[in-house]
Amino acid sequence: MENDSRRQFLFRSATGLGGAWLNMQWPAILAAQNHAREAANSHTVLVFQFFSPEQAAEVEAAAAQIIPADDTPGAREARVIYFIDRALVTFDKDKQPAYLLGLRELQVKTLELFPLAKSFSGLTSPQQIEVLHAIEKTDFFELLRLHTIVGFFARPEYGGNHNQVGWKLIGLEDKMTYEPPFGYYDAEYNKRQ
Repeated sequence: MENDSRRQFLFRSATGLGGAWLNMQWPAILAAQNHAREAANSHTVLVFQFFSPEQAAEVEAAAAQIIPADDTPGAREARVIYFIDRALVTFDKDKQPAYLLGLRELQVKTLELFPLAKSFSGLTSPQQIEVLHAIEKTDFFELLRLHTIVGFFARPEYGGNHNQVGWKLIGLEDKMTYEPPFGYYDAEYNKRQ
């Protein structure tokens, strides 16, 4: 039942992205995914283009709570941090101030709720969830959620969705071509032909 709820959440979230926005941003998203693929496959120490290592750890920890690992991999295992970092220097460059402000607000809320904490990423999972619940109505959280979902379901060859973890979660088969019928409406259409 829990996996069904997670699937339903991911389907609802993915459908809320908006086809028009994706269509307009598609070339830049592909460029970001390509960069993420190269970074993920690189044998050198990865250098973030926007985030400091500390900021990347905070964002990755928050993304890992948005799509957590349980019996299936989550956002951390899908390596969405590389996609997000690249997005903030390409197609979503205008969102940099929102991330910087959001990371400051995340730190403030972390210290407000857990005064002895050194960082959000250093909190336990239940503590991180408590902090995220406190900021879930903010623009930063919505932006982070959007970037996490896009990075999680991206084509693996572009760096997101490492090892097809997002696709496996929703049951998408990675095929070069698909045989009809693709869905109920296609089957009905083919009967009329």
